[in-house]
Amino acid sequence: MIIQPRTRGFICLTAHPDGALQTVKNQIEYVKSKGEIKNGPKKVLVIGASTGFGIASRISAAFGSGAATIGVFFEKPASEGKMGTAGWYNTAAFEKEANDIGLYAKSINGDAFSDEIKKQTIDLIKQDLGQVDLVVYSLASPRRTHPKTGVAYSSVLKPIGQPFTNKTVDFHTGAVTDISIQPIENQEDIDNTVAVMGGEDWKFWMEDLKEAGVLADGVKTVAYSYIGPELTFPIYRNGTIGQAKNDLEATVPILNDLLKDINGVSYVSVNKALVTQSSSAIPVVPLYISLLYKVMKAKGTHEGTIEQMQRLFAERLYTENGEVLLDDNGRIRIDDLEMDPEVQAEVAQYWEQVTTENLEEISDIEGYRKDFFNLFGFQIDGIDYEKEANENVQIPSIEA
Repeated sequence: MIIQPRTRGFICLTAHPDGALQTVKNQIEYVKSKGEIKNGPKKVLVIGASTGFGIASRISAAFGSGAATIGVFFEKPASEGKMGTAGWYNTAAFEKEANDIGLYAKSINGDAFSDEIKKQTIDLIKQDLGQVDLVVYSLASPRRTHPKTGVAYSSVLKPIGQPFTNKTVDFHTGAVTDISIQPIENQEDIDNTVAVMGGEDWKFWMEDLKEAGVLADGVKTVAYSYIGPELTFPIYRNGTIGQAKNDLEATVPILNDLLKDINGVSYVSVNKALVTQSSSAIPVVPLYISLLYKVMKAKGTHEGTIEQMQRLFAERLYTENGEVLLDDNGRIRIDDLEMDPEVQAEVAQYWEQVTTENLEEISDIEGYRKDFFNLFGFQIDGIDYEKEANENVQIPSIEA
């Protein structure tokens, strides 16, 4: 079929398999161009492995240090006459490229919050790898069914205490408007968001993996977070999502204690603001990212997900001297280039000036749009989108 992008708000309803393949190839070539990640991981589990930072982590491990990888995710499979999701096509492309050079790569598709998928993953590790030396936790979901109680939780994206009003942009039309978001009505909104996006599931994974004996001595585990600038604090860091991120960070000492007897260690990595399926849904953030891109590209410091993850692995998690650089709160900061005071001062200046009329001139809204469509395999150089594509692409390690 001929596949074109169809959007609804911040969601793209279609995905292009050839575009996904080329995107994965491009990311692989970038990682290879940076050279081997010495002392890098060799057997890696990535939870939330199909899009964004997750697929970039998997590529960095596999093609940066030759790691065998297992990826866990929840995606819609492709079938005859029906498209798979972007993450499905990304993973099919990744496995193909890994298999072509003899790298082990297998995947599990299902609800990563469930005990069933945890058990399935543990069984696969035991069967094929024995143990893993890195666990990446990159799960993003608006809902979670608790595996012990069966209670279903939904996260909310709201400020706490008072309404939040600021600028936002419809990145499809370029219209800059003010948006007002009402605060949470009760503690339950915070609790539900923490239940979905906090550290409990990461802890459950690590407890189950350790109990099963599939964590190698000296294992590392890392989960991803974001802080951002003060202008997004009311909706992000000081809002319901921020409470969940606080809970994620508070899980680190718990996991360090859990892993102590096998010399394991856990980290939260604070990453840069980038166009992802999740960030596109947060009001204010797309406008901030558009301005940030303009400033960072002009300075030559812009990074995408693959640049971020390659640098995280090579310059933070697996340094030659074994030291991991942390901030005063014990976090890895790979958002250091974004939070450079000069960068933030310029973004703040543009923020005061930006309107619908001058958006194209003082922001990189076009770069934002391109990155958004790239997530789904569209607007990729070298792909003819007028040609028919085979939508029925399967992931080699997953039975149809």
